[in-house]
Amino acid sequence: MSPSPVPSATAPALRRARCPDAPVLAPALDDTQLAIAADALALGQWTRVRTLLAETGADWDRRGHRLTVLAGCPGSAAWAGDWQLAEPDSGDAATLVAVATVRLALRGEAGIAAAAEACAVAARMLPDDPTPWLGALILARRTGTPQARAEAFRQIRARHPDHHHAHHLMAACLAEQQPAGAVGPAHPADVFAARAASRAPADSPLALLPVVAHAERYRVRAAAGLEPPDPVDSGHWSTRRARRLLRSAFDWWLEWEGEDHPRGKVDLNFLAHATFHEGRMAEAAALFQRIGPHLTRAPWSYAGRDAEGAFQAARDTALCRARRHADR
Repeated sequence: MSPSPVPSATAPALRRARCPDAPVLAPALDDTQLAIAADALALGQWTRVRTLLAETGADWDRRGHRLTVLAGCPGSAAWAGDWQLAEPDSGDAATLVAVATVRLALRGEAGIAAAAEACAVAARMLPDDPTPWLGALILARRTGTPQARAEAFRQIRARHPDHHHAHHLMAACLAEQQPAGAVGPAHPADVFAARAASRAPADSPLALLPVVAHAERYRVRAAAGLEPPDPVDSGHWSTRRARRLLRSAFDWWLEWEGEDHPRGKVDLNFLAHATFHEGRMAEAAALFQRIGPHLTRAPWSYAGRDAEGAFQAARDTALCRARRHADR
């Protein structure tokens, strides 16, 4: 018997039904098929995941997004293990096992060596797929050396030069170097982001990576006590360089026609966060309208803030001020 769809009347779904614009921390973002498959996997229905990944094919950014979300589902490692036992030659099953084991290792529920080996096994089974190496990079970010992170990133870029998630991870890693360093274009995170943006295709969302790196610098500096814990009180987004960077990023977004990117809402959250804290309420309001309910934990949770509360407060303020301005 084929698995039946998981009922959608979960608590988040009911919340969305009452208020379609209510922000929800849902890792699947606007990928409806992924959300359905994640619910099914949580009930052990891995055949739905198999179908989803087969349909995803070699869309590497979408595949990476889907597998990292699926790996975070309750019991994902165990259910993926069942799939692997049923289909030992499945590279998709091996990759889900690998990324799910990485998640367990980062929570202290599996060994680091076991997670690294699972990634290596999946990489051997699917030599063209950057996703096992994405799992290795996620693991190395928290448990590995700079050399291990650089090697995993190199392997990802060899398979997909503009890998979105990998570039975000590296920007975060590099931001954690020299936390007390001056905010400016010479910091490793800013150099990396500027270079990645300049070499990416014109329609690539990596054009927004400098904004991401700037937010990551704030995260690290706030954790070190070098910035106030509330970004509203920080001048991080009001320097001449920051304003120039954000203006360029917003202007690029206005011309962008690729908002079906699987992680596009991640970029929009970073851009809305930056634009709001720069004080450009009309631009921030436009971004919040496009984001809809799809908030992301980063960067709204930075400096230990409640992501949903920070997002809601910023959105309400931006939309209210934009309406006042329109009524004048």
